[in-house]
Amino acid sequence: NIILSISLNITVGNLGQITLGHAGFMSIGAYSAGIFLKTGIIEGIPGFFIALLIGGLFAFLFSLAIGIPVLRLNGDYLAIITLAFGEIIRVLIEYFDFTGGPQGLRGIPKFNNFDIIYWIMVFSVILMFSLMTSRHGRAVLAIREDEIASCASGINTTYYKTFAFTLSAIFAGIAGG
Repeated sequence: NIILSISLNITVGNLGQITLGHAGFMSIGAYSAGIFLKTGIIEGIPGFFIALLIGGLFAFLFSLAIGIPVLRLNGDYLAIITLAFGEIIRVLIEYFDFTGGPQGLRGIPKFNNFDIIYWIMVFSVILMFSLMTSRHGRAVLAIREDEIASCASGINTTYYKTFAFTLSAIFAGIAGG
């Protein structure tokens, strides 16, 4: 939950865009990681880390497909589109058989190691903090403060909006996994 809330802070807090479909990215990450773990290709701790990366990758791909056309919108319009995205993901998860339908996935190997999960959280928070205090993060903050002025000063607003949105989705996918 900490990773999810910090990743939501990238889009809502640092970028200043209201997104209501963040749970959709978490669901994509959770189901893609769960399906990978259920196959049993790689087991144990290495399989868990690879499943987290797969969850983040699939969330990234979906956020890129959604983010490029949608981030041209602002305010309520962006919130409505992302809310619709979250609902579409929910309906698709319940529709397909490989996701377990309305019953959900069964037979996912359990992983209960607090130390490893704690250090994944610490690493994720440090990485997100480092990115948001870097040059890229300052560009995202400039877009939040005044998008027109940041565009006039040479910041590629489309790139940095997409960067923040996809970065947020990657960590939401990892949190879901």
